Amino acid sequence: MLPRHTRAGTYDLPGSESGAVPLIGYRALSADGAPRVESSSEKKTTWYCPLDASTMTTGVMVEGEEREEDGIIYTVVLKQAPSSSAYCVKAATEEKLALHLLWAFALGDPSYVAVFLATYRSFTTTQRVLDVLSDRLERPPGDEEGRDRRESFDRATCSVFGAWLSEYPEDFRALKEPSRLLRLAPLLPGRPASAARLRAAVLRLAEELSERALLPDAGPDGILPPPPPPPPTPTCGFQAGALLAFPSEAVAEQLTRIETDLFVRLVPYHCLGSQWSQRDKKGREGACGSVRATVRQFNRLANAVLASCLMGGLTLNPARLLEKWIAVAQACRERKNFSSLYAIVSALQSKPIHRLRKTWQDTDKEAVRKYEELRDIFSERDNYAHSRELLKEEGTSKYANPERQRKHAAEGAPRGTVPYLGLFLTDLTMLDAAVKDRLENGYVNFDKRRREFEVLAQIRLLQSSCKNCISVPEPTFSLWYRSVPLLSQEQSDALSDEIQAPGEAAAATPMVVVTQCSDVPVAGGGDASSPVNSLISKLTKHMRSPSVSCLDVDVSPPPAPSSLAPPSPKGGHRRSVSCGENAGRASTAAASSGPDMRVVRIRMDLHDGNLYRSILVTSNDKTATAVRSALEKHNQDPSQAWAYELVQLLPQGKELTIPSAANVFYAMTPTSADFLLRRRGQAPRQSPAPPATYPRSKAKGRKLAAMLF
Repeated sequence: MLPRHTRAGTYDLPGSESGAVPLIGYRALSADGAPRVESSSEKKTTWYCPLDASTMTTGVMVEGEEREEDGIIYTVVLKQAPSSSAYCVKAATEEKLALHLLWAFALGDPSYVAVFLATYRSFTTTQRVLDVLSDRLERPPGDEEGRDRRESFDRATCSVFGAWLSEYPEDFRALKEPSRLLRLAPLLPGRPASAARLRAAVLRLAEELSERALLPDAGPDGILPPPPPPPPTPTCGFQAGALLAFPSEAVAEQLTRIETDLFVRLVPYHCLGSQWSQRDKKGREGACGSVRATVRQFNRLANAVLASCLMGGLTLNPARLLEKWIAVAQACRERKNFSSLYAIVSALQSKPIHRLRKTWQDTDKEAVRKYEELRDIFSERDNYAHSRELLKEEGTSKYANPERQRKHAAEGAPRGTVPYLGLFLTDLTMLDAAVKDRLENGYVNFDKRRREFEVLAQIRLLQSSCKNCISVPEPTFSLWYRSVPLLSQEQSDALSDEIQAPGEAAAATPMVVVTQCSDVPVAGGGDASSPVNSLISKLTKHMRSPSVSCLDVDVSPPPAPSSLAPPSPKGGHRRSVSCGENAGRASTAAASSGPDMRVVRIRMDLHDGNLYRSILVTSNDKTATAVRSALEKHNQDPSQAWAYELVQLLPQGKELTIPSAANVFYAMTPTSADFLLRRRGQAPRQSPAPPATYPRSKAKGRKLAAMLF
């Protein structure tokens, strides 16, 4: 075959004399740029260029076809524009991936450099990449290979290192000593105008590393430790009620300022599953620092909600504090601050606040409605479909909705979007668990890095929307926020018990047993406002739809304990109903009240205990009926009830598995009203996970990966 020539992007392939004839095949170069002698058994790379189908006789290009050459597996990608062939790296050795940085643009894969620089820490180190590239720069293309080839090589070199220094300067500052930078600087090209600035930047970094290495107080990486944190503010004078003095908009503005500052400084590759899931291993105590800072702020805000509601509820009306935080959450929603919004909502969903039934009854109904709307934003249904849709719609918009945009059109200052970072951490953790790091031949799976980069690109896009946001700190609120004490789970539960009115603990998970009604008429001229009649009426409605949220069970003040369960006559059956002379009315009452019943709380193991749902269990309900009701309450498919088992959570971490054919009402023990819905065959957990946490380990990603991939 006669030697022919083509262009791949801006790069001239060897053997060129004319650009008019496409190349069907060529002999690959060796590492030093000289033609490589191939044995007859070696497969030659075939490069395809845009050519009319009528003139193409051999080597028809197929999109998605894989080609392997000298340690790299390429995937063919077709494009509609001229010079439409592109070769994207699917997998390669670590060394070949680093070298491909210099040829990616020429082969039609301009996104390769960005993907590599964002993800290479998952499979290699900065030192290794610098060594490979420096070795190659010591052997640049010679004059015999053509001036165009050398200029293309120099432009690619400046482009790669310019992007690296601009986007990830911390990679160079983390080097232990400056020798690699001092070796690199004289190897950088001298012809492009940007080369001189690039060389000067590399030398400045080398000088900085030299100075830090000489400092006596420098850490193991040659970097001075951060200054000690300011002494903690005394919490003995914490005043939870002071929150009510701050306007809700002002509180949301300050929380958004804190979250925005943390989000802009977030390092996206710290979110990679291979990084975040290994953060607690020995030797990685300081890893993913920017993500840890975001997590600390999230947990700190959730604690502030808990502390203010529980500690303030001892002296103030706790319902007013709930209304305050709901108003703050709504203001955060208007500012597209989803991180603070979810921290507040998750704290209000936590057990110590969620169980305050009387407090929720006293809360303004409009505030509760808004709270439920905000809570639905973070529903786990369809893999957080609602949250993802909002990020897609509002991620780069100026305001959260058109009404607010019209209202604040005169402000001019843009509003960035601060996402709930746990959403991205979950995606990256599950992706890391579901897709292998390497192929069977040991090549690094670069397709996985491209998929990870798609998630990181979303984070960077949202970060760009926050960079121009400006807000002024409010010292008074900052002082109050720093003074909030950290509550343990035991302290939170104790404060919650203290806030509850006498008998409210029983009302939160009521055991309703109707034993007699001789003094309480329930039909005709009876007193409809009687506590017992009111309770029976509400429970009758719930019998028609037994899956009822505990926030909606009863909207009237709870009756006294004695009216809930009047003493039974001696020798009487606990399920009997004796109404004396009102026998006809008794039958009506029995039909209205139905069988014995109890409201229990059930969570699904998938939810990590973050959210309980309440259902009504009667003495007629078998296990399958209760499981179906619980699945409906959790927005799951009730037809899959056969795949789950019902487990009662007992004190001291014990469990009681309800048999599949049992009557739940009689099988459960009266010591606990908390249940767990767990898939059959799944190992029990030692303890429920804390509310509103970020992904804790790679193991969780493996459990959930099948849901997405």
